[in-house]
Formats: sequence, C-alpha cells, structure tokens
Amino acid sequence: MWDWAFTFEILPVLGRAAIVTVEATVLGFVIAATLGLLLASIRLAFPLAGVAVTVLVELIRSTPLLIQIFFLFFVLPKAGIVLDAFTAGVLAIGIHYAAYCSEVYRAGFENVPRGQWEASIALNLSSWRTFRDIILPQALPPVVPALGNYLIALFKETPLLSAIAVLELMQTAKIIGSETFRYTEPVTLVGVFFLGMSLISASMVRLLESWLKWRY
Repeated sequence: MWDWAFTFEILPVLGRAAIVTVEATVLGFVIAATLGLLLASIRLAFPLAGVAVTVLVELIRSTPLLIQIFFLFFVLPKAGIVLDAFTAGVLAIGIHYAAYCSEVYRAGFENVPRGQWEASIALNLSSWRTFRDIILPQALPPVVPALGNYLIALFKETPLLSAIAVLELMQTAKIIGSETFRYTEPVTLVGVFFLGMSLISASMVRLLESWLKWRY
C-alpha cells in the first residue's frame, strides 16, 4: 500500500541525492564530450598518434564501466593517486563515454567533404583555422543526436556510482529501504525521476538539434 506521509517524508532526502545524480551526469558528460572531441581531433590530425588513440578507445569500450570505476577508486591509490568516491566515479563515467563520443565525432569529421580541406589549403588557411571555422561547424550538427543519446545513457549509468558508496539517488533509495523496510515509495520515486529527466534531456537535445539545423 502506497504511504503518502512516508513519501513526503523521504522527498527532501531523495531531492538532495537527485542533485548529486545530476551533478555527476553533467560533469561526466562535460568530460566525455570534451575528451571525446580531443581524441577524435588527435586521430584526425596525427595519424601515428591516432593508432595509440584507437587502441585506447577500443580498450575502454571493451571493458565494463563498473570495472573502470573500481580501478580508479581502488587501484589508483596503490600508485599514490587517491580520489574521493564522487571524483573517481565522475572521471570513470566521463572517460568511459569519451571513448564512444570520440567515435561519434570521428564519423562527423569523415562526413565533411574532402574538398573542404583542399579548398582551405588553396586559400592558405592555417590548419587550426580550417578546423575551427570550416570543419567543426559542419561536423558537429549531424552528431548532436548521437551525443544526446550518450548523455541519456550516461545519466542512466549513474546508479553504478553506488558501488563505491556515492550517495546518488539509487544508493539513497536503497539506504532508505534498508532502514525502513519500505522499498515501494523510494524505488518508485527514483524511477519517476529518471523517466522525467530522460524525457527532459531528450527534448533539450531535439531543441538543440533544431537550432543547429536553423543556424547552419
């Protein structure tokens, strides 16, 4: 039986945990989008270094995110690098999805006609100006929907941070359930929150996609 009094009692606690979940999502995606663009740019500009980047990307994509979270939190301290649970979790999520985002960016770069590069060379434009003013504006709009999908996927992976005791939404719901022996309300509220945030994120991505189509 649903208990509304209990629901209103736990809402503030879940609200604070939801902020942690959103912070982890935003910071993780900023790392993923930025690092992914950097990796794709290195592969584009430096073919020899691109081989090492390709191996790194495949290594990251071929291992579970949970293993990478454990590695940053439990193994790095053996090498003298100690990260708090939240930082280790956000870094692991960001690096993991950067590997996927780099493939998205790479596909976007490859879709830009080769003639654009040749025209820039003919106009004596520098490599950086060609990349910034000609290639990037054409490569980014088509990849926005794929990046949006990874944003939503990253958001839904944040409960994995509970494995290293980050008090995000799912971990908080589990604690409330274990202390009160009531799981229906906290778990249902967590599901409603993830559904609502996923729908809002998808709508924002569609708006951004429409704006980029209009802009470019």
